[in-house]
Amino acid sequence: MPGQARHDKRWGLASALLLCFAATAAHAQLTDTEQRIVAAVKQRTPQALELLERSVRINSGTLNPEGVRSVGAVFRAEFEALGFSTRWAEMPPEMKRAGHLIAARDGGQGKRVLLLGHLDTVFEKDSAVVPWERRGDRVRGQGVGDMKGGNVIMLEALRALAAAGALDKTRIEAILTGDEERTGAPLERARSEMVEMAKRSDYALSFEGSAKVGGTDMASIARRSSGGWVLTARGRPGHSAGVFSPNAGYGAVYEGARILNAFREQLMEPSLTFNPGLATGGTSITYADDTATGTAFGKTNVIARDFQVRGDLRFLTPEQGERVKARMRDIVAANLPGTTATITFRDGYPPMPPTDAGRGLIALYSKASEDAGLGPIGTLDPSMRGAGDVQFVAPYTTGIDGLGAAGSGAHTDDEDLEIASIERGAIRAALLIYRLTRL
Repeated sequence: MPGQARHDKRWGLASALLLCFAATAAHAQLTDTEQRIVAAVKQRTPQALELLERSVRINSGTLNPEGVRSVGAVFRAEFEALGFSTRWAEMPPEMKRAGHLIAARDGGQGKRVLLLGHLDTVFEKDSAVVPWERRGDRVRGQGVGDMKGGNVIMLEALRALAAAGALDKTRIEAILTGDEERTGAPLERARSEMVEMAKRSDYALSFEGSAKVGGTDMASIARRSSGGWVLTARGRPGHSAGVFSPNAGYGAVYEGARILNAFREQLMEPSLTFNPGLATGGTSITYADDTATGTAFGKTNVIARDFQVRGDLRFLTPEQGERVKARMRDIVAANLPGTTATITFRDGYPPMPPTDAGRGLIALYSKASEDAGLGPIGTLDPSMRGAGDVQFVAPYTTGIDGLGAAGSGAHTDDEDLEIASIERGAIRAALLIYRLTRL
């Protein structure tokens, strides 16, 4: 298609530019300006931690719109102090989501860079997790790593650029979403602003938490999709003494079990997972979407009539997704005697396959890290990271993720952050943004 051809050509040119820049700088040291950028980050390290604490102590679970807006107000003031124009993108009331913080600075020169973060956390207002707890060189609390630490790194990188006079004339936009952990519906509306920003950007940098493998810090240029599926099986209810007979058949539970086992035996391949998260079966079943709970009624001497499974599906490319969905439908259709079954799919986060342009971008990021004495950056296997907002922009620009803070236990009661990773992350991000905006 002509549009796709233009898109591929742009990615090819972007990749060539990045690789050319990386090769040219292969033996370069930090310039005077870059040294000032690094110094500015280090000077602000105590204040950066204070900003993180201030934002973390405000509960901003996705379903706490007031809290999300309050955290947004904290970061909005920081953007405005750096000369960014800001606005709050409201979502329709029926979506029950807080909306997004958008910041922009258009200096009229250089490549356009889009920065991605999110304001919400998985910790809702009734969470028993302590909001903030210092433990030596680490901090534990609600959303410290996912991803208020990443938001602070983003802002500290921009602040260092400003201190070195390197923010002038740049064209940078940022969007901090308010519903990354539980995206509002419809999805198209929830991410419409982000998609439009991506279409006018040359690069997208996402500040989800960084990862470490074998002692090497890693970033992501590929992420798997995140969607869902619902499997429903029906059987003929009757006395259990007749199960397996031609008249009674096998019942819904056996049919569901057959399908799940066939998925496990026949669908395994790299970068693919299909997790059954909730299963209910019996004479009658119910499911409540708002609480993600199911109930079932049945007796041991009655053949099950109903069976349902709700799961998620993750794949790396659109082609892989379509092929796997077709195979799952074929397996579902091969029913046991006396049963029927159907499967439906729900698309969520789109896949972000690896590209040459992405490889060029991570090479430039790694070079910036090495030049700062922080070591190389590796490419994280997409199976080791969940879904994120960068996937919505991937069809329109060249993106990288994992520029945020280092920590552990994301989404758990023990979520924590390594304090030193704020300074490392801000230095790396600032140098990358500086170099990208000079291409």
